[in-house]
Amino acid sequence: MQSDLIRKATEVLQGGGLVAFPTETVYGLGANAFESAAVEKIFSMKERPSSNPLIVHIAEISQLKDLVEKVEPMEQLLIAAFWPGPLTLVFPKSDKVPKIVSGGLKTVAVRMPAHPMALELIKSCGFPIAAPSANPSGKPSATHHEHVKAYFGDRIFRMEGGETQHGLESTVVQVKNKVPHIYRLGSVTPEDIERVTGVKPVIDTRSPHSPGTHFKHYSPETQLCVLTKEVWKTRIYQALEHGKRVGILATTESARSLRGFEVTVFDLGSESNLMEVGSRLYSGLIELDQQKLNIIFVQEFPKTGLGLAIMDRLQRAASR
Repeated sequence: MQSDLIRKATEVLQGGGLVAFPTETVYGLGANAFESAAVEKIFSMKERPSSNPLIVHIAEISQLKDLVEKVEPMEQLLIAAFWPGPLTLVFPKSDKVPKIVSGGLKTVAVRMPAHPMALELIKSCGFPIAAPSANPSGKPSATHHEHVKAYFGDRIFRMEGGETQHGLESTVVQVKNKVPHIYRLGSVTPEDIERVTGVKPVIDTRSPHSPGTHFKHYSPETQLCVLTKEVWKTRIYQALEHGKRVGILATTESARSLRGFEVTVFDLGSESNLMEVGSRLYSGLIELDQQKLNIIFVQEFPKTGLGLAIMDRLQRAASR
């Protein structure tokens, strides 16, 4: 039996409106992927550059036939391994995909989310849903429905699905000449992709073919500074000496070392569990940004595995 929430969200989308819905990565701001006028509302609501392509979300493999020209063998391997899940694949697009969805490119980014609410919504609508993250362009992505409410109030229909699982946007990959190219780092790591394909991926996080690759992105209003462990305490102490109100985004272990410092701390979880750190990253940025601080310091993470994706987001968030 279909829930009232799914029924209402379906009515909004079928009527050409926007719906914020949970996925396992972040909340998406969705519209009918085949309706240009509806998709235009996403760009307007987010104040998003029209050159920045969107991800099309599907619930069944059969929906690919209306979106893409072909699926290569390596793409089949990746689909079998990671769908439903936090992997987006970039394909040559079909003529049915509006130009506004692809940012004017000849490709389209597609994924199948792993969140049951998202899958049920797509199936109920009967069409794929184009959706970037549900936040104003350039701001930290929403990982809880309360973040969506803080960003947009009642201007859009909001599905309340609590906190998301991964907290980082999906990994974006395009297979070119039988080599996977990673355009956006995420929970599916380069090591994961090499394990499935047998080919070491190329990392190209400045590609125009992917959403979320504008260098300044995910940024709080408060100045954000990424610190190495060597200068961590020194920089915090200097900021406090200059009378600054300091926020700290840190693992549980690093937070313990700051006892006695008059700082506002957001605990990201244990440094031994980077999945938890990733899932809490945007919540920490959003919460500290609401504290009227002068600066937020965040510790550096190892640039391997999931740490690569975490550092990618932090470096983009800290760029000014």
